[in-house]
Amino acid sequence: MHEKLTTRFAPSPTGYLHIGGLRTALYNYLYARNKGGNFLLRIEDTDLKRNSKEAAWAIVEAFKWCGLEFDGEISYQSQRFDLYKEYIQKLLDSGKAYYCYMSKEELEHLRAKQEEAKERPRYDGRYRDFKGTPPQGIEPVVRIKAPQSGEIVFEDGVKGEIKFKVEDIMDDFIIARSDGTPTYNFCVVIDDALMGVSDVIRGDDHLSNTPKQIVLYEALGFKIPKFFHVAMIHGEDGKKLSKRHGATDVMEYKEMGILPQALLNFLVRLGWSHKDEEIFSLEELKKLFNPYHINKSASCYNAKKLEWLNAHYIKTLSFEEINRQLKELGFDLAVYERAGFLLDLLRERAKTLHDIIKGAKSIVNAPQNYDENAVQKFINEENLHLLRAFSNALENQKTSKEFEEFTNDFLEKKQAKLKDLAQPLRIALTGSAVSPSIFEVLEFLGFDECKKRIENFLKIRGK
Repeated sequence: MHEKLTTRFAPSPTGYLHIGGLRTALYNYLYARNKGGNFLLRIEDTDLKRNSKEAAWAIVEAFKWCGLEFDGEISYQSQRFDLYKEYIQKLLDSGKAYYCYMSKEELEHLRAKQEEAKERPRYDGRYRDFKGTPPQGIEPVVRIKAPQSGEIVFEDGVKGEIKFKVEDIMDDFIIARSDGTPTYNFCVVIDDALMGVSDVIRGDDHLSNTPKQIVLYEALGFKIPKFFHVAMIHGEDGKKLSKRHGATDVMEYKEMGILPQALLNFLVRLGWSHKDEEIFSLEELKKLFNPYHINKSASCYNAKKLEWLNAHYIKTLSFEEINRQLKELGFDLAVYERAGFLLDLLRERAKTLHDIIKGAKSIVNAPQNYDENAVQKFINEENLHLLRAFSNALENQKTSKEFEEFTNDFLEKKQAKLKDLAQPLRIALTGSAVSPSIFEVLEFLGFDECKKRIENFLKIRGK
């Protein structure tokens, strides 16, 4: 019987969920779902000084918004200290770890000597086989007995074979601090092993941790998982992604009116591809995703591509889904009559959900004021006269097609062109020179409302 494939996402709750973190979570989630396995969420909150409950909550909220369901309960490392102590004791009892009584002064002296000799700073193993009486007044750390020569080799699912020379990277590193708290690498190994994590997909900033973790897996007799180290996301300038390249907090994208479907589609393509396809639903990704096809090189953040994907999903998602996301922003399209027609009116040109909100408000609510730039540009004596004649001639049409036919007949009689009427009419109806098809706006508002808005505009501006 094969073990069930299990992946995990294990963030530290010291801030918001970064989009790089969301991409890592997404890759782990998709691989688990592709293989019918488990996807676990673990909060690595052993750094009690820097952790924040709000940040842990924000990670869970971001998962909810994106629709990434994890299996089982969330694990918190801060609730597992007794377990870590138990395994530290096992290593001490088996002679694979030891107490190190080196004082701060001794350590500083050693570092200064190594610096002078231009050597790599490293612990010199002076307490590795210590059998004497421990010095007074020193709270010892616990160090692992790491190999002292040879190579640590593993096959990375993204990068291929990776080799580390032990003497270049390794000393007897600390697994428990002097106050008894376990270190990051130790906790990760215990948790991944005991939670049955078989595959670890993570950023390649973790690559240097991997040899230490392999040493710990071997010392504890645990099976080593399969590692996939993913290249970082860069900004369009080729530098590491940061705030200056745009939003990095996942929930900022929500506030910007980006759909979760667009964000996930965007992120999965930052490092993974399938043929020449660009558009993938989450269900399709669960079937297609394979971490062995992740690119080795860093991917480049492209804000225009995200905008393009968002516009695609705004055009194609159901009314129910779009309105669910609008409600998350505090706007309910369903309260309006003919809400489905209104959404179809607006979605063709919208790049974000805020374009829908702004467009809906400008059509549904009679304008309280008019865009001054648009008035200066498009309103003159001649087209005000044309707009007044149009208002007087307007009949109770029902559909956009009927309004279009009526308008074309009217313009033909007046020997005028649509461009002479369309923008003044837009400004009168919505307060702006930008709107969906003017005939569809006429249909949505209906004869009485259109007449009222045109008359109101002429009363204010037509003096």
